[in-house]
Amino acid sequence: MKHFCGFAPLVLALAISSFIQSHGQTASPPDSNHGLEHASLAAPLTVEQAVDQALQSNTEIRAAVRRLSLAQLKTATAGSLDDPMLMVRDWDTPLRKPWDLNQAQLMFSVQQTFVSKQKRDLRTKVAGDNVEVAAADLETLRQEVSASVRETCATLMRSADEMRLHDQQTTVLNEALSAALAEYTTGKVPQADVLRAQMALTRLNEHLVELEEERDTASAQLNSLMGRSPEDAVEITGGYRAPSTVPTIDDLERLAIKHRPELTALRKQIAKSDDQSQQVRLAMKPDLTVAAGYMLMPTGSNFRSAYMAELTMNLPSLNRSRHDGEAKQADAATDVARAELDERTTSVFLEIRQAQIQVRSAQKRAKLYRDTLLPQAEAAFKAITAAYQNNRGEFMNLIDSQNLLLDVRMDYFKALSAVDAGTAQLERAIGAPLSDANTTASTVKRTGK
Repeated sequence: MKHFCGFAPLVLALAISSFIQSHGQTASPPDSNHGLEHASLAAPLTVEQAVDQALQSNTEIRAAVRRLSLAQLKTATAGSLDDPMLMVRDWDTPLRKPWDLNQAQLMFSVQQTFVSKQKRDLRTKVAGDNVEVAAADLETLRQEVSASVRETCATLMRSADEMRLHDQQTTVLNEALSAALAEYTTGKVPQADVLRAQMALTRLNEHLVELEEERDTASAQLNSLMGRSPEDAVEITGGYRAPSTVPTIDDLERLAIKHRPELTALRKQIAKSDDQSQQVRLAMKPDLTVAAGYMLMPTGSNFRSAYMAELTMNLPSLNRSRHDGEAKQADAATDVARAELDERTTSVFLEIRQAQIQVRSAQKRAKLYRDTLLPQAEAAFKAITAAYQNNRGEFMNLIDSQNLLLDVRMDYFKALSAVDAGTAQLERAIGAPLSDANTTASTVKRTGK
């Protein structure tokens, strides 16, 4: 293609120079609006602030807190005796004179069933086991919400960075298209160059639709996690988390056994099943029911007033087959809880390994983009730009190089976001922050690069 020194190359060169300078700073702070027009009315939140708000306002967590409070209230009554019973009995009333109570024998009594202290203490202990299980379930939900918030925030930050890059790329292509159109009207630039620039700009607009969809979806999800209306504006500030080192699999598994709330809940469930098994066996001990009352005898009796005392007891030994069957069921429930703990432990170890692989792979990709691909793409773009400015390059080569640089930069942000999201998943898998494994973490600044 024949090139010349005219107005269009000058405009395009200035635009390209501006594009290079705006992306070439590796430590420049990100724009405050992050390319989110709809978030301009929202107060910016850091990731930690978003996590705190979610832990306080998430509707699922609030429901779990109420379930825990209910379980705690039940412990106060678990060891109580049954209500006393009042009995009024009418005996020997003549059928011919049912209204003549003077010929009847009336009895008023109160009875109470007494369960052994050992049984009542065990009931209280089982209720306490339920509290511990509910507390572990609450912690499980809190960790799930926290991890989801961190992953969603990483998505929002990446989306904002990609939209900022998109806006910068669109500005450059618009200027290039204007310059190409100006030259095309004079017949100095072929129509193919104009059409290629228009197509590149249209593809950017298509990409913008995808970015907006991703941003709006993540915003709605984050708002829901924070207990807010899905359409509320939200803006996340800060940088991507990047652990300097990832602990060994043995260290991560030890942390999970100690901190993962699901495993804690299953261990509490095993203790509860053991207590219930013991409770079933204590049912073989009889319970006593004591009753005392006043009797009003018929008219003409030697003594009109009398009292009655009664002592009854159940005989579980005569129904041993039922109680033996219940004991076997309780033992089977304990075995099921132990099997579930083994199965869940294996599943947790798999989650840990997968999250560890994800973080390490994302770290390698981010390092590759930062240290190799980005410098190479920038160098190639500058070289093609210089060649075009000196009439030694093709316009399409310049567009392709610019698009390649944009793709590399966006892939770099995806890698950083993947590190952040993978870190959240790894912390969720072990049930504790990575700092508990004596690792250090850094924050990668978000730039336009």
